Amino acid sequence: MDRDLIEGKWTEIKGQLREAYGDLTDDDVEEAKGDREQMEGVLQQKLGKSKDDVRATVDRILNSV
Repeated sequence: MDRDLIEGKWTEIKGQLREAYGDLTDDDVEEAKGDREQMEGVLQQKLGKSKDDVRATVDRILNSV
């Protein structure tokens, strides 16, 4: 999914990220501002998950929107 689509569906994606990772705050999610790589970095740092785990979850969420 390209950056324009991510930005266009950002509200829906944010909700699904917070649902998938209950420890995330609005500030954590907003820090990424629709940038996939930054979003994955925030998730890795905040949750201590591996890059592959985070990427798989982000892929699943992006494919569902």
